[in-house]
Amino acid sequence: MIRTATETRRGELFGVPLDALTMAEVLDRIDTSIARREPLLMGVVNAAKVVNMRRDPELRRSVLAADLIVADGMAVVWAARLLGLPVPERVPGIDLMERLLERGNEKGYRVFCLGAKQDVLQAVMNKIRTENPGVALVGGRDGYYSESDEPEIAAQIEAARPDLLFVAMSSPKKEQFLERWAGRMGVPVCHGVGGAFDVLAGVVRRAPVAWQRLGLEWLYRVLQEPRRMWWRYLITNTIFCAMLTRDLLRKPGRRQRGAASATQAQRRRPDPPRLNGHG
Repeated sequence: MIRTATETRRGELFGVPLDALTMAEVLDRIDTSIARREPLLMGVVNAAKVVNMRRDPELRRSVLAADLIVADGMAVVWAARLLGLPVPERVPGIDLMERLLERGNEKGYRVFCLGAKQDVLQAVMNKIRTENPGVALVGGRDGYYSESDEPEIAAQIEAARPDLLFVAMSSPKKEQFLERWAGRMGVPVCHGVGGAFDVLAGVVRRAPVAWQRLGLEWLYRVLQEPRRMWWRYLITNTIFCAMLTRDLLRKPGRRQRGAASATQAQRRRPDPPRLNGHG
């Protein structure tokens, strides 16, 4: 991993490391990784993933294997700020992918796409060729395979020598694949983009920008697939709010205890010795 001064802006949210970086800073880090061909595994977290990491040790381990972990959801940004971690902005995985394709168009980056159904994958690759002709698409593979196929897929990606690998699968499958294989494929930058291929292919509509800014992207998704999504988001959002409330209630207590300890230590501290008879 490439180490820069921005690494000092890493904090923790509910035990999850979080890098307080802007989109521009993340893009610059990625450009540097590609230029040096040094590995950089991206991680993005939203409220649902933070909650699921507490219940799924494998998902937690896989996410923590990332070199950079940024806030994908507004709920994470707001919670981090309330708890004292100055996260400057949201860095959504799909927006990061689109910005990387724009840079790839200028710099000729080599891209491999892994994930989604075959027709969705093909639509995404066609769109990349049309809108970013400077990108060198060096391969693609759908996301419907068994774990026994992974060595073959990893070898295929390694042989293609991409600069960027986009993995469009749901959690925890994409995180687990990248944890197992990112270090062996020789790809400078690996980025798990979740359902981004479905959005780019037009299969799923993304929430309007105003909804995104209000942190209501999850609600827009529920409105599109209410039977499948409402219970999942009800549970994870409720737990996330409870976690935030708990930590906010603990925060003043920690400050008060810290101040009391400092006062007691000051009272116990002996007076400094006098020098040369002068006080």
